Amino acid sequence: MNANDRAITALVMLAHGAVHTYELAIPIFVVAWIDQFEVISLGVAQLPVNTATVGAIVTVSYGLFGLGALPGGVLVDRLGSRRLISACLAGMGLSYLLLGLAPNMLVIGLALVVWGVAASVYHPAGLSLISKGVHERGTGLAYHGIAGNLGIGLGPLAAALLLVAVDWRTVALVLGAPALLAALYAARADFDETAAVEPVADGGETDDGTGGSKADAGVDSLGEFLAESRRLFAGVFVLVFVVVMCSGLYYRGVLTFLPELLRGLPGFEPVPVGALLPEPVRSLLGVSAEGARTLSPGDYFYSGLLLMGVVGQYAGGKLSDRIPVEYGLSGAFAVLAVLAVLFVPVSAMGLGPLLLFGPVLGIFLFVVQPMYQATVAEYTPAGTRGLSYGFTYLGVFGVGALGGGVAGALLAFADPTALFLTLAGFATVGSLVGLTLARLRRGT
Repeated sequence: MNANDRAITALVMLAHGAVHTYELAIPIFVVAWIDQFEVISLGVAQLPVNTATVGAIVTVSYGLFGLGALPGGVLVDRLGSRRLISACLAGMGLSYLLLGLAPNMLVIGLALVVWGVAASVYHPAGLSLISKGVHERGTGLAYHGIAGNLGIGLGPLAAALLLVAVDWRTVALVLGAPALLAALYAARADFDETAAVEPVADGGETDDGTGGSKADAGVDSLGEFLAESRRLFAGVFVLVFVVVMCSGLYYRGVLTFLPELLRGLPGFEPVPVGALLPEPVRSLLGVSAEGARTLSPGDYFYSGLLLMGVVGQYAGGKLSDRIPVEYGLSGAFAVLAVLAVLFVPVSAMGLGPLLLFGPVLGIFLFVVQPMYQATVAEYTPAGTRGLSYGFTYLGVFGVGALGGGVAGALLAFADPTALFLTLAGFATVGSLVGLTLARLRRGT
């Protein structure tokens, strides 16, 4: 990678890690919210705080995370990536400061909405920046994914560790501050956003083979937005959009209530902190073996599973440079379908089998992400790459946010078996569409 590649990759790694730190710390807080709050007061009515209602609140936030990607993608093509990445980081930091001051579930919901709106612009901005500014695109996507997974795993781990000593509001305040510093760094970083795009005589770009579409500066009006959107969805991109929706539904459906789900499994019962300390240390600190502060083993399993996604992201990014991504997507989704079917039986076998199963799920949950990101780059024109990634993350995090609502409802009114069979269905659809893409590409 050259100096420009490295500068861009460093920035997107920082921002991507931050986005997912805040995104996946939320399920850690969900456990605390369900324990602390009993009702959501709406003035004229009160709703109980349970997996269904908290799931609905989180779904709104995660939905905005995806829905905002589309206007974010349009803005990327007009304003460039740097400005939006800086604004994203600042907004996320402020949202967590608001979360730390929230006195009830309504203000918590407002803080999560602010986070969703701010975070929504990152993926079209960051991925457009890689696709147009980094020559070694696959490697850039791999490092980008690794940083995201470090945030995905270490963010919840940091939150869980801090919760041992302080309450969730303090944890939110502590987590919010670094994003504000990162926003300043993003505003001052030096690089060429379009270094990897080579103009040709007719004003197009050499990195896309689509032809006949805008190639320089995105869309300028509602009419152009609609025209470019129709152009995208009139082609193979519509199948890519189905794939990313399946990925988002599976991802959000698995992760939103995983810490809460693990609490009910043998071996994951809360452990008093005092019970882990030697007697001399307990006496020195003045704590008992049955003290109020506890560790939740499920939180650490959850963080470890997410950290294994680093392996998946790296493998997926490297494979996207070496094999047809369509076959990679199909195979990875097929494995995810099998893992969803096996989750409940394996968890019933005890702690040991689940500790072996978790890392495999973590790897394959994330191996698909750099693959579909590279697929978008192959099937869309460079000039509307931001718009293309906007639609992509509308599918991944907008439509995908419904996975959290589905998970909350199925856990409240059915059981985990129903949830994981539903997730297996999403993965099966993704696998079949991946095969369809491969056959269409082979035919052309």
